[in-house]
Amino acid sequence: MAPKTKKKTAAKKRTASAKRKAPKPGRKAKAGKSGRAAGTNPKRVAAILAKLDEGYPEATCELKHANPFQLLISTILSAQCTDVRVNQVAETLYRKYPDAKAFAYATPNELEMEIRPTGFFRNKTKSVMGASKAILEKFGGEVPRTMEEILTLPGVARKTGNVVLGTAYEITSGIVVDTHVLRLSNRLDLTRNEEPKKVEQDLMQVIPKEKWIQFSHQIIWHGRRVCHARKPKCIECNLESLCYAKDKTV
Repeated sequence: MAPKTKKKTAAKKRTASAKRKAPKPGRKAKAGKSGRAAGTNPKRVAAILAKLDEGYPEATCELKHANPFQLLISTILSAQCTDVRVNQVAETLYRKYPDAKAFAYATPNELEMEIRPTGFFRNKTKSVMGASKAILEKFGGEVPRTMEEILTLPGVARKTGNVVLGTAYEITSGIVVDTHVLRLSNRLDLTRNEEPKKVEQDLMQVIPKEKWIQFSHQIIWHGRRVCHARKPKCIECNLESLCYAKDKTV
């Protein structure tokens, strides 16, 4: 009889162990880092877009500009800087440098001092002057209208290209991925990546193409006004019921 007792005890232990390992009912499965985020169900994405339309129907680029060239320069200056600060600098900057030719042949030391408040002013001066010269020499003084061409300009990556093409020309080339889009896309579980190019690719797969430009503006507005990095205002958020971010404050 003793051997049977041992077998029963072993069987009970295996059953108990299996119960402990079994997932709790109702818990959402999460995709791995390499897979598609679990929150990309089409109905959920549609609900998120509807809430953004409801909250930010008039969202647009907040960099002040009079033409595509000014938007290009302001976007270059906005790297690691707020739009508010860039707009303050641009108010006098574009009076002194009204076009690409003026920037291309500016005195570097003077331009550095004029854009210094935006940070990284030496690198930005090189990018602004380099992009201006390229526009004059390669594109007849006009900001290019394709992603392939605009990416040849010094200091221009996909984020800047998407801002200019989408806002100035209404050309749907991709989705702007700045610090706000990066943060909110992860909080909303629309991506599991943190590298901007991969995040953009993830978003382009789940956001309808006709919404790419507006989605970029709306998610940036939401990040600036409600979904802050350190203390998100979840109690004021109209996306709260759709969000299950770990750092929610409600």
